[in-house]
Amino acid sequence: MSKKSRSSVAIMIAGLLLMSILALPCAVLADELADAIAAAPQGTEPGQIDHAAEPGFLGIPGAPEPSLVIGFLWAIWVGWIFSTVGAFGGIMAGVGHITVFGLADYGRTFKNTSPALNKLLTDSIRVSNQWMVGLSAAVGSVNYYRMGRLVLPLGLALGIGSILGSYLVPMITAGKISLKDYIGYFGLIVFVIGAFLFYETTPRGQNRKKEAKAAAKRFEEANIAQSSSASTEEGGVKVVEWSFKKVRFTFYGVEFSFNPIIPLIGGFFIAGIASFLGIGGGFLFVPFLTSIAGLPMFLVAGTSALTVLIGMITSIFTYMVIKSVPIYWALIGVELVGIFVGSMIGPRTSKYIPDIWLKRLFVVLALYVGIRYTTKGFLGYSIVPPF
Repeated sequence: MSKKSRSSVAIMIAGLLLMSILALPCAVLADELADAIAAAPQGTEPGQIDHAAEPGFLGIPGAPEPSLVIGFLWAIWVGWIFSTVGAFGGIMAGVGHITVFGLADYGRTFKNTSPALNKLLTDSIRVSNQWMVGLSAAVGSVNYYRMGRLVLPLGLALGIGSILGSYLVPMITAGKISLKDYIGYFGLIVFVIGAFLFYETTPRGQNRKKEAKAAAKRFEEANIAQSSSASTEEGGVKVVEWSFKKVRFTFYGVEFSFNPIIPLIGGFFIAGIASFLGIGGGFLFVPFLTSIAGLPMFLVAGTSALTVLIGMITSIFTYMVIKSVPIYWALIGVELVGIFVGSMIGPRTSKYIPDIWLKRLFVVLALYVGIRYTTKGFLGYSIVPPF
């Protein structure tokens, strides 16, 4: 086994072991959930608990029972989109939990009758999204590292900066955010990022990043047009200099450099926002990596994945172990299998998609999701389908 293969396996095993530890404190979570259910009013009307009904999500009587088949198929899509563009895994996971499984509409009914249960459902959705993204990030990190498409110093710098943000925000906000506010802020931030990245796809935005365009063109020639003989070993990421003041690396002969302090600071703020929304933060790391670091999209997915993995482990630990947020293990277990499948496919298909189309895919998803959830959260209804 080569040195790169051993390193990639080590990353995968370490990530999965740390995430599995988070599944241990289930008794405390069950007690807190049972207290919230017991405190909710009884009855068959919205915002009430019908104890005669069949248990659904989180074992709550009368709650929606998510389809495990749909959960598996949706998770494949989540794993593919995250491992392809390095973002939108958490957002697509959120779309599944919020809309596809109907958990938002159900949780919203408890806003006035049982605020504790309403906020517990909100936190459960947030951490469930992060479990899905965490596994996809672990698989994606390994695959992209082996393909020579992960900038390890940059991913680690962002990841180290993200640890504090991923810890502080769950500590401050867990149990305090209503589902309505969560959905609104979720959509608003996604929309703003989508609008910014749309600018990046315009001629004016593209002209600002000559190095990234040059590297992307050479990679496309080698992998899409098949007109170059450059192999992964010859053209992949090669770190030339690694110090506290400057990191330099090359990708298909094009040199890039950055000051490690900048991603440390960026990682802190991005992870804080991501933890608040209950997502991986890839949709924020992607514009950071393309616009501030100036990377081509072919390097963004893998580098973002490593950064997200570090933040997810920290955030999930804080939500579940310190703040005692419960999750629905039957659904999460099936979703993680789907995530693994999708995350294995993404890195192998993304190299055949041109750089500009990867960005456009990101922008379309961001604008749609942003508009839908901003209006649904703040207006009470969506202005785009499904309404």
